[in-house]
Amino acid sequence: MAERNITYLSEASMITCVLQTGLAEAVLDAAHNCGAQGATISYGRGTGIRERMGLMGVTIDEQKEVIRIIVSEEQADRVFEAMYLAGKLDTPGKGIMFMTKLDRVATFIPEDVLQKIA
Repeated sequence: MAERNITYLSEASMITCVLQTGLAEAVLDAAHNCGAQGATISYGRGTGIRERMGLMGVTIDEQKEVIRIIVSEEQADRVFEAMYLAGKLDTPGKGIMFMTKLDRVATFIPEDVLQKIA
């Protein structure tokens, strides 16, 4: 039986973006154009600020799209900014974004890629 090893990646961050339904495609395109490789999209329902924003005349849908992307530290700021602008998060009620530094990431990495970075 072949020996199994775990290769850990470090210096990575996860960008999480919670958006109004229908905005994820534009945000994903922006992230991919900046070099992000993949994403996980899930769906949820928001609560809390909806009632307060409604008082300001802004309609907020409770259905949300949640995008999670893991990027290298060198890509992180560039991808974060592109996603923020594509999602129009500077507009009230569009969504929220945050970035978390990751201690370790493990996944399959092809042998030729490992040899290039060794």
